Amino acid sequence: MEPLIALVGATLALWAAGALGVRRLRPWPVALRGGLAAMFTLTGVVHFVGMREELIAMVPPALPAPQLLVTVTGVLELAGAAALLWPRTAPWAAAGLAALLLAMFPANVHLALTGTDLPPHQELLPRTAMQLVFLAAAIAVVVAHARGRGGAAAPRPTEAPVVER
Repeated sequence: MEPLIALVGATLALWAAGALGVRRLRPWPVALRGGLAAMFTLTGVVHFVGMREELIAMVPPALPAPQLLVTVTGVLELAGAAALLWPRTAPWAAAGLAALLLAMFPANVHLALTGTDLPPHQELLPRTAMQLVFLAAAIAVVVAHARGRGGAAAPRPTEAPVVER
């Protein structure tokens, strides 16, 4: 639940700052990128601090080297979070993080099916719904950049002055 709170809270805070006049935060994809960066920073950090053992236990038994997988995915999440903050790398980071969410989904299913005494938000349906929200947010960033609405700080072309003869 904490990652969802981080995503929504940071996105809304950045969107509000844009609405209140912070020019760089006006485009909605910029606020969403910031929300995703906050969420993936949170989830990346817990791969190393606080929940490492729980994450290792989530890795399905069919996969090798659970500790290494948790370390690698944590590094990828932190790198992706940083790359989301730079307009040039944001669409690539969002696409990579979307792929990572898909690749890690079996671990969520494994936890939901084998975990005991899970809180309601850890059960399969709520976990799947949250993953879909995260995936939709990452894809929205990719689509916004593909459509030219990514909020990049690139200069806009100006019209040349018309000279009458």
